Amino acid sequence: MLTAIDSTDFKKNIDGKEVGFFVIKNKHGIEASFTNYGQRLISLYVPDRNGNMKDIVLGFSNLEDYINSKEPYFGATIGRYANRIAKGRFQIDGEDFKLAINNGQNHLHGGSKGFHNVVWTAHKISANEIEFTRTSPDMEEGYPGNLEIKVNYVLTDDNELKIKYFANSNKKTFVNLTHHSFFNLKGEGEGDINDHVLMINANHYLPIDVGLLPIGNIVKVANTPFDFTKPKSIKKAIEVDNQQLEFGNGYDHNFVLNKAPTNNDGLVLAAKVKEPESGRVMEVYTDEPGLQFYGGNFLDGEIVGKSSKAYVYRGAFCLETQHFPDSPNQKGFPSALLSPGEIYTSTCVYKFSIY
Repeated sequence: MLTAIDSTDFKKNIDGKEVGFFVIKNKHGIEASFTNYGQRLISLYVPDRNGNMKDIVLGFSNLEDYINSKEPYFGATIGRYANRIAKGRFQIDGEDFKLAINNGQNHLHGGSKGFHNVVWTAHKISANEIEFTRTSPDMEEGYPGNLEIKVNYVLTDDNELKIKYFANSNKKTFVNLTHHSFFNLKGEGEGDINDHVLMINANHYLPIDVGLLPIGNIVKVANTPFDFTKPKSIKKAIEVDNQQLEFGNGYDHNFVLNKAPTNNDGLVLAAKVKEPESGRVMEVYTDEPGLQFYGGNFLDGEIVGKSSKAYVYRGAFCLETQHFPDSPNQKGFPSALLSPGEIYTSTCVYKFSIY
């Protein structure tokens, strides 16, 4: 086992449910560890061009640090609705629903006790596969319907971490699940990610207001700092005078993914990141219409992670596959409504290689 984390540091009873620590790996030695508290990816070891394995996701070595962290989303599964919903309100069939307000005037990432702050049921299926299940009760954080969720993780022998989400509800409700790992391909705690070279397969993005909510327009990335259709370093345009970058304190925007190219499973290549020093490469594939790119703008060096290193400003990036923010209130965005009898499905794949 690559991780030095002591599994007993994750043993605790929360709300009558046992928290634990779980490890999966593939035949090439790539290893991922999880806790069922918040369904978090705690560590992910992948090789560099010399075969050296390093953990590339930010996080902590014990449960208490996750519970008490001022950054609540490290490695977590986010729901019921990833990203922001304006003023924590939406309507379904003319009925008003009010959600928890936990981000200024808005609702963020499922609320103050979203899926990142609850204990899931874990089932390790095999050496390289684990599954988490939970029922989110009717009106939890203000969302209607009993929502039954299953999330499956497989570390394939093609060096992919494949995440598949499934959900169903007994009432109409909005669902938008995502994975919120903070990545640094040099290794967690190894400085900033500004030199990472990023490609995002999107000709359009969603401009935001000062509250980081999309204003409803879908805008071309051409001739803006948001054009990652050709690979470039994250830092290349991040300091230019641009109102959108000012609102986001850098990159914290949703990109409208193109529909091609796709892999053999029909999933769109959403993004590709290269880290020049290590040679690590991460590709992101999905069947979701959007990708949130967040550049670690709220990290400030105060949080110290599992390797006893400070997580500095822009010390990680997130690439979250999802429906668009505030879709319940934006008629021009793809709908995230789930009706009884329907099955919500979503797939995200993080694929690793070297160059």
